[in-house]
Amino acid sequence: MKKYLPEGKLFDTAGNRNYLKSEQSMAEAFAHDAILEAQAVICDSDHNLIVDLPCGRGIIPRTEGAIGIAEGTTRDIALLSKVNKPVCFKILGVSKNSDGENIYTLSRRLAQEECMERCISLLQSGDVIPAKVTHLEPFGCFVDVGCGIPSLIPIDAISVSRIAHPNDRFYNGQDIFVVIKSVENGRICLSHKELLGTWQENAENFQAGQTVGGIVRSVESYGIFIELAPNLAGLAEPRDNVQVGQAASVYIKALIPEKMKVKLIIVDVFENTNFPSKLKYYVSSGHISRWEYSTPLADKTIVTEF
Repeated sequence: MKKYLPEGKLFDTAGNRNYLKSEQSMAEAFAHDAILEAQAVICDSDHNLIVDLPCGRGIIPRTEGAIGIAEGTTRDIALLSKVNKPVCFKILGVSKNSDGENIYTLSRRLAQEECMERCISLLQSGDVIPAKVTHLEPFGCFVDVGCGIPSLIPIDAISVSRIAHPNDRFYNGQDIFVVIKSVENGRICLSHKELLGTWQENAENFQAGQTVGGIVRSVESYGIFIELAPNLAGLAEPRDNVQVGQAASVYIKALIPEKMKVKLIIVDVFENTNFPSKLKYYVSSGHISRWEYSTPLADKTIVTEF
């Protein structure tokens, strides 16, 4: 299967640069029906995207800007947000203006339709693919799964450890991996937490007696939940003046696999100035049919079936 990557991944490749470098190479790209990438520099008052090309000027008409624009199912903000970013496209044709400059008519929609037909629509539940974070909302993280095609990771599918907002875990432009929950009628449903390891896999990175760093994720009357890793949190005893989002140094009192519990003692809490930490993926390719977070002896079973 041909790879269709999130927008920006083709931009600096040798093949893309070679196609863009001259009028002759652009003609070759047109003949091969190739997908190219270049920088969108303007979205004009009619919502046409103007694309910077080494051998001329590119125009992506509004209705060619994305799947669903012509039908009204995709909002124009999807075009405005592409300014000053790489966009993918196919060449529809070329003409010259009064100054003899090449004017290329381009279609981002056709590139997306090819990606959908030849890649996305063929994916199955449990397939793991790369994605790129495009923007964050309180309810979830929007990602590009190929050629600018958007999809959503709901906030409760981002990690086992609960977060207040997706920006606790991700940042715009971040390269991540996602797992397909379903593809139905062009709608792609995604998850993420199943790629970040089971309780046991995460717990093996820690030992009782260690003092480690964490993030305060929940303050309850009976204790304070502190995240040690995106899929592993522990409980410390109540303490005054602790707030959600603070960083903490904690002493690991015990790891209890049969109860999937980590007992902690807070050493200190302080302002969290760290950027979202680099994610450790336990699965980053291929296919998963079943993911069981819980340990074999645990009373509670936490499973995702794909």
